[in-house]
Amino acid sequence: MNAATIHPSTTRIGWIGTGVMGRSMCGHLLAKGFQATVHNRTRAKAQALLDQGAQWAESPRAVAEASDVVFTMVGYPADVREVILGPDGVLLGARQGAILVDMTTSQPSLAVEIAQAARARGVHAVDAPVSGGDVGAREARLSIMVGGDEEVVQALMPCFQAMGKTIVHQGGPGAGQHTKMVNQVAIASTMVGVCEALLYGYRAGLDLEKVLQSIASGAAGSWTLSNLAPRILANRFEPGFFVEHFIKDMGIALEESKRMGLAMPGLALAHQLYLSLAALGHARDGTHALQLALAAMSGIDWTSRDRRT
Repeated sequence: MNAATIHPSTTRIGWIGTGVMGRSMCGHLLAKGFQATVHNRTRAKAQALLDQGAQWAESPRAVAEASDVVFTMVGYPADVREVILGPDGVLLGARQGAILVDMTTSQPSLAVEIAQAARARGVHAVDAPVSGGDVGAREARLSIMVGGDEEVVQALMPCFQAMGKTIVHQGGPGAGQHTKMVNQVAIASTMVGVCEALLYGYRAGLDLEKVLQSIASGAAGSWTLSNLAPRILANRFEPGFFVEHFIKDMGIALEESKRMGLAMPGLALAHQLYLSLAALGHARDGTHALQLALAAMSGIDWTSRDRRT
C-alpha cells in the first residue's frame, strides 16, 4: 500500500484524546493549517480545540469517516483497543489508504495486532508514543518514537514535525512502543534518584536551589533534574504526566521484561514506590509527586518543610 502525500491544504486530520498532552499536540496541527475532527470522552476537554476551529465528532468511528489520518492519544491499552478496534472504533470508519497513528504509550503486542488488523482492511497503522511531558507537548519539542512501514512514517513527517523535535523511525510495528518502554525504564530509576537526592540535601540543611545550580550541569544532570526538581522545590505537583499512567507504563515494561527473561530489580522497586504513592491519594498528580511518598518514609512533611534550608 502506498501512503498519500500529507499536506495541510489537502489532508483531513482526526484526533481522539484531548487530555493534558493531546490537546496541545492537536493544537499544533491546527496551527499548521490542518482541518481537524476531534473526539474525547468528555467534550469539555476538547473545547479549546473547537474554539481553534476543529470540528466535533460523536464517536471514534465518526472521526475516521471524516479523516485521512487519525491520531489517538488516550490513557490505557484497553482504551486504545476500544477506540481503534471496538464496535464503534476508528478502524470500522477508516477508508482504504487512511493512516492510523496511535501516540498512546501502550503494549507493543497491541500495536502489532492493530497493524495487522489495519492491513487486512487496506489501512496503514503506525505506533508513535512520545516523551517530553506537558512542557514538550506545549512547546512542540516532543521526542517521537515511531514503529511502522518506512514509507508511511516518512509521509507523516509534516505532522510529526509540527509536534516534536526528535522523530526517529525505530522499526516495524511495535518498535515505537518498545522504545518508549526503554524510555520509561530509564525515567523510573532517575526519578527515584532525583527525589532521594533532594531529601538528602534537605536533611543536610543545604539551600536546595543552590544545590541544583551546582549539580544540574554536571554528571548528575538530566531532564528530570532540570525540569521537575524545581517543581518539587516549589511544591507544584500538578501533572505533566499522571502517576497512574506511569504505573501503567512500568507494568507494561515489567510484563515485556518477564516475557524476554530479563531481571529488572530497579524498575520493580520504582513500580512499588509509585503504587505506594497512588495509595496515598496521588494517582492523578505528576510523576514528581514521588517526592511526597519518599519524604513521608523519612518522617518529613515535604509541603510544610522549612524552605529556607
